[in-house]
Amino acid sequence: MLERDAAAPPVAYSAMVADANTDAGAFWSTAAQDIAWIDEPQRPYAENQNGLVDWFPDATLNTAYNALDRHVDAGRGATTALAYVSAATGQEYEYSYGELLELVSAAAGALLGLGVGRGDRVLIYLPMIPEAVIAMLACARLGAVHAVVFGGFGSTELASRIDDARPSVIVTATGGLEPGRTVPYLPLLDAALIEAKHRPGHVVVVDRPEIEAPVGRRVEWPEHGWTELLSAAKPAGCVPVAATDPLYILYTSGTTGKPKGIVRDNGGHAVAMQWSMRYVYGIEAGDVVFAASDIGWVVGHSYIVYAPLLTGATTVLFEGKPVGTPDAGVFWDVIERYGVNVLLTAPTAMRAIRREDPDADLLIGRDMHTLRGIFLAGERLDPDTQRWLGEVQAAPVINNWWQTETGWPVVSNFLGLSYFRPKPGASTKPVPGFVVKILGRDRNPVEVGQEGAVCLQLPLPPGFMTQVWGDEDRLAKTYLNAYPGYYTSGDGGRVDEDGYVYILGRTDDVMNVAGHRMSSGQIEAAIAEHPGVSECAVVGVHDYLKGQRPYAIVVPEMNHVDRSEELSAEIRDLVRRQIGPIASLGGVEVVAALPKTRSGKIVRSCLRQILDGDEPDIPPTIENISVVDDLIRALTKTPDSPPS
Repeated sequence: MLERDAAAPPVAYSAMVADANTDAGAFWSTAAQDIAWIDEPQRPYAENQNGLVDWFPDATLNTAYNALDRHVDAGRGATTALAYVSAATGQEYEYSYGELLELVSAAAGALLGLGVGRGDRVLIYLPMIPEAVIAMLACARLGAVHAVVFGGFGSTELASRIDDARPSVIVTATGGLEPGRTVPYLPLLDAALIEAKHRPGHVVVVDRPEIEAPVGRRVEWPEHGWTELLSAAKPAGCVPVAATDPLYILYTSGTTGKPKGIVRDNGGHAVAMQWSMRYVYGIEAGDVVFAASDIGWVVGHSYIVYAPLLTGATTVLFEGKPVGTPDAGVFWDVIERYGVNVLLTAPTAMRAIRREDPDADLLIGRDMHTLRGIFLAGERLDPDTQRWLGEVQAAPVINNWWQTETGWPVVSNFLGLSYFRPKPGASTKPVPGFVVKILGRDRNPVEVGQEGAVCLQLPLPPGFMTQVWGDEDRLAKTYLNAYPGYYTSGDGGRVDEDGYVYILGRTDDVMNVAGHRMSSGQIEAAIAEHPGVSECAVVGVHDYLKGQRPYAIVVPEMNHVDRSEELSAEIRDLVRRQIGPIASLGGVEVVAALPKTRSGKIVRSCLRQILDGDEPDIPPTIENISVVDDLIRALTKTPDSPPS
């Protein structure tokens, strides 16, 4: 593996923010010089009709060329581009930039042979295997638009995404591997294609030896084997596309009803990805990035695939779980063996590791000297987990906040800019280019320290969503209409006197308790300080007298499993002391696990419905549906009911 290129010293944060806010066009035009353009941008951006802006509207490029060809052309073809680590199968492979370029060119040629061209959609329904990365880059090479759907997604939800994206080709596999079980994909895809109104022209199947295709399938569409198709294909070159052309569609997790496809462009995305690698994550060519996520989520798109390869770094593609494949030390093992410089994952993963290995015994003797930072995002990072992780290893633990819609971090600490003293519960400071405002219900900024809606001032920087696929009205209605001149994130938060941003959770998790508005995140932060709490969720449950009362559902640490009554009492006292009597908990339930989506988000609406006595609406992205069944049985206590 190539040694790291010499890195420049960190840049002053305040100077970077001033430049970005004074003249955003000039700032991002300078950043765009790190990208190889076919037609150089002459204008930084142009306003469009949907309320956002188009970045580099007169420029052309090819994203796959920037991710692969240019590094090979620069003599770095032997550098490792992709390290595939499958804890599920025990297989490991490394692909150089030259090797990955050959595979992507062949895959692009195969898709071209199936009629895929610029602007066509390709739906990718694959597990965490190299073919997933290759298929994404092959689409980018042709100027086609990929729509990655989380592998193993249910057939009904898959069908809705097929009908929304209307792909000409679907790329799938015989199945995926989970701890202790296999997940056959073909029966799910077959059922989805029967249910869907749209029928793709072709289906391409990656054969996994661990999972055989079902016998006796009735296939009513042209189906091809991945290996055979690529072996017969002629390599395809890069197709020039407009910077404003779509690169991909990514459906947000937890969506109900009609899917919400977030669209990302080519030019602004490439600029933002490479800029963020350098200044947020401190990553340069030759460094190693381990994003322990899934390509079905935005973290996987941005920081498993595109950003590391655009930068010329090595990216680790990991098939497995933080615990159970084989144990809670697997992340540390990957970091040690591959010399990982930055780890990106979700707080849920770290809580799972801590729960299995609270004393970090599996870290003893590990050589972790290459690790410069651990970035946690996707949900609120509780201070106790942040403290624990900072104690058991030496790298900075960075809590950052962003969304599928933003594409890259909005609030973070920095390894390539000024590094700030962390504060428990804070995501630190806005990334240069993003102007974060906390707005009240009157649409005006609230006072320092007060809670409100987290909004981003328009225009937004490159790499942000450009539209909702096929639904312009939904873009305005969901994100832009509530606070004119701002993007509405849907999260609540506050900013302190030092400019640190605290994200407190979704605004629909705000409770009205006897006329007082309270956020779940505020109470959860207090509960998380108890050493016996591994995870917690707080929801507002209907109360006849107070409107709502906060109800806490807690997963205990291992050493507190057998003392539920004491733990509940201590949590009640802790909340009253830290927040006040108004936050008196309506109940505390100690459970084995919380319901989560596959991206690690706690499904609070499901908890609220169970506690209110309603039938829970289980989202299609639920990680383990048996957890919901267990909770229905466990949460037998009902909140106060009206008097007869």
